[in-house]
Amino acid sequence: MTEMTKLQAASEKPEAAGLLDRAFRLTERGTSVGREMTAGATTFAAMAYIIAVNPAIMSNAGMDRADLVSATALAAIFGSVMMGLWANLPLAVAPAMGSNVIFTYVIVKQMGMPWQGALAMVAFTGVMFLILSLSKLREKVAKDVPEVLKIGIQAAVGTLIVFIALRGAGFVVQNPSTYIAMGSLRSPPVLLTLFGLLLTPVLVVRRVPAALILSIVLLTVIGFFVPGANGKMVTSMPSAILSWPRWPTSTFMALDVGYLFSHFIVALPLLFYFLCAEFFSTLGTLIGVTGAANLRKPDGSIPNATAAFATDATASIVGPLFGTSVVTAYIESITGVQAGGRTGLTSLTVAGFFFLALFFWPIFVIIPSQATAPALVLVGVLMLQGLARIDMTDLGNAIPIVLTLLVTVLTNNLINGMALGTLSYIALEVTIGRRAQIPAMVWGLGVVFIAYAIVTAQIF
Repeated sequence: MTEMTKLQAASEKPEAAGLLDRAFRLTERGTSVGREMTAGATTFAAMAYIIAVNPAIMSNAGMDRADLVSATALAAIFGSVMMGLWANLPLAVAPAMGSNVIFTYVIVKQMGMPWQGALAMVAFTGVMFLILSLSKLREKVAKDVPEVLKIGIQAAVGTLIVFIALRGAGFVVQNPSTYIAMGSLRSPPVLLTLFGLLLTPVLVVRRVPAALILSIVLLTVIGFFVPGANGKMVTSMPSAILSWPRWPTSTFMALDVGYLFSHFIVALPLLFYFLCAEFFSTLGTLIGVTGAANLRKPDGSIPNATAAFATDATASIVGPLFGTSVVTAYIESITGVQAGGRTGLTSLTVAGFFFLALFFWPIFVIIPSQATAPALVLVGVLMLQGLARIDMTDLGNAIPIVLTLLVTVLTNNLINGMALGTLSYIALEVTIGRRAQIPAMVWGLGVVFIAYAIVTAQIF
């Protein structure tokens, strides 16, 4: 950043030389109060879809959807404020996509764990992540988990998100002959979903601002005129436009810690998944956002990395207290960086918009699955991009990844996919003479999955 740029940024807003300038180092980073607020608004627009999507997903676990809207916003407010004040980075924090799908469809619906016990599991993972963040174990975990396993798990979750989104919208249905099939094109809700699946990628590719939330809003409005089941429209009329914020009474402090510890062996592989997902998602987001903002130190290290990791971990402890799943830094924060965001004031602005969203909870409750499905498909596609970093011509890479992805989706069970992917990785590395290169953590994970299979075989 040149001296001229710094002077120009400082002159944009006189107040930048005051308290906010000293607290957030605005002039030092070549920005201003106005630019930071604009960046925060841009980031919020890019990630506001989570207020609609997270409750739509987690309500399938039996949780109250209106309370989930509040829990989602409150978790985002807490995490973003903490990130802004402690780490002073332009990173917005909110409930994580992917983890909410695993929480609902794998842990609660498939494994039968009550959502109260699942919330306790997420909070416990947050505690472990906090310990990891504040210790030197962070570097060891980043080094020891093979890229093949990380990418395989990420791709599997992304594909599972796509499948669940299409199934929830009625675009994919059961079929006695082929197991699954596409829904009837004579069905208006299916046609609405199809329109969204064509429209949403176009908006994203054309870089339309707030493409995902714009798609959700447009499809929701169209849903008022599209007939659905039982003679009702796809989108129902809201009870109000504005309302006083609703406290998440049914989900607040509803954790069942006792259930978690009484079923700890069954929960252990899932704890590993959440820990890895949270850690590597945060690491990737930090690298991407700080790089785009030119905030990295001369040696390439990330400024205030410990504070950023600890913020994510603390938010993942507090999030379940409100009633939501893992909370993490959002890669959509890059949109705010592109708009000029360089400090934690951007994060505080995002938190302010989430606070305002609390007053519109009646609107978020009526958003149909046909409106959120296309956005979820795009999120899933983005999670598949890591495959480009892997040499898939090497069967030692390809087989664990493909097994993880396909087994997860075809059995609708992430743990099955993770187990087969990990065990195949170990078997292949041993076979080709690279046994010494298998990290101790991977050996331990293999033992955990075998123990998990034995335990669940006795239960189910």
